[in-house]
Amino acid sequence: MTSPFIFDCAALLRGGLMPETRTQTGPSPARIGIAMMAIDEGEEVSVAATLTPLGEGIMVDADVTAKLTGQCARCLDALHPERTFHINEVFAASADFIQGDDPDSEEDELPMVVDNRIDLLQSVIDVVGLELPFNPTCQDFGLECSDDEVPAPDGVSGEENDLIDPRWAGLEKFK
Repeated sequence: MTSPFIFDCAALLRGGLMPETRTQTGPSPARIGIAMMAIDEGEEVSVAATLTPLGEGIMVDADVTAKLTGQCARCLDALHPERTFHINEVFAASADFIQGDDPDSEEDELPMVVDNRIDLLQSVIDVVGLELPFNPTCQDFGLECSDDEVPAPDGVSGEENDLIDPRWAGLEKFK
């Protein structure tokens, strides 16, 4: 199984000067996401990428589109929205690639080009994990919950109260 996240960039590293635009489609090599919402392993994924040579590195600007599989945390209905995630990452082709003030710092470590290939899988995992809601609801994807009587997963009913917690009532004089 070939991953749609792996791009061969040998020609760009041999002296390519102009950015290349490539589109790859294939099955996801792993489940990517959070507990209640993810791109399932084997799900069809489309990656539209622009690869820009930077001398000793490659900049990747990509849009990853896939169907998600999950469950609403409120009504427990199945969710299957299609979603696009944007990836912008620089891959170093050598250890000499400029990486910031402190080259020994692991904090700013760039992913590497390995065997003239770049693998966007970890970048996709990071972006999907940051962008998906932890407790997805139908409303997050423009849908209506089938059971409106169930409260939102964060416990907020939507009604505003002006009641002050008695433990903090004494602080009101400091306004």
